[in-house]
Amino acid sequence: MVRAKEAAKLVGALVLVASLTACGGGGGSKGPDLEKMDAEQIYKLGEFELANRGKRDGAIKYFAEVERLYPYSEWAKRALIMQAFTYHQARKYEESRSAAQRYIDTYPAEEDAAYAKYLLALSYYDQIDDVGRDQGLTFQALQALRAVIEEYPESEYAQSAILKFDLAFDHLAAKEMEIGRYYLKRQHYAAAINRFRVVVEQYQTTSQTPEALYRLIESYLSLGLTDEAQTAGAILGHNFQSTVWYQDAYQLLTRQGLAPEAKGDGWLATVYRQVIKGEWL
Repeated sequence: MVRAKEAAKLVGALVLVASLTACGGGGGSKGPDLEKMDAEQIYKLGEFELANRGKRDGAIKYFAEVERLYPYSEWAKRALIMQAFTYHQARKYEESRSAAQRYIDTYPAEEDAAYAKYLLALSYYDQIDDVGRDQGLTFQALQALRAVIEEYPESEYAQSAILKFDLAFDHLAAKEMEIGRYYLKRQHYAAAINRFRVVVEQYQTTSQTPEALYRLIESYLSLGLTDEAQTAGAILGHNFQSTVWYQDAYQLLTRQGLAPEAKGDGWLATVYRQVIKGEWL
């Protein structure tokens, strides 16, 4: 009997889909009478619009109608997460974020809450596209991705969130490097050093660190601060000896009769001691 009922619902949905296709997918003047349809039928119309016709706006309309006509039903729950997904596909990130947050607030214990949190993070992350832009979105993406990692560590989205977190973190370091190189090129050495120091101290696990250390050597040598330059070279050699940045740094130092070694008691000497102790990698 259960299978017969399911089959009847499926036939009903197919009939509705066929009628929509015949009249242009609901693009005519009338469209289906949603008030006479049950939640599953309306939901399947949304799925059809999205999967078969690629009509995201139409799909969102039907998913929203499921919520309106059958609030707090199982189909309304599914429709809400599909709204968040479809908005994201349409690059309507604020709307996607709003729908995802509503799902989290309404159904915090449901399995799809992890996906809603992940979609919320993606709504920030997928707008990170240019190192030259304001990095506010990157910070928001990092916070949202961290929430996925910490709140849903066993979910299928945690590993993806970790990878995206690392990329977003690297993005912030790249921004510091871009500004530092700008100052270095114009011989504003103190300003350049401040930017490269941020990378070494705050973004040391990113791919930007070897170059940051090399640029510190360049900057300090330009100022005649050889102890700091040699110490930066020592850190670079200890952690990144196989990189081209260390090879170039070694040549840069030896041409001036210097060697990569820890000297003095400045901030780089402190970093070097942490490296030796294994507290900083």
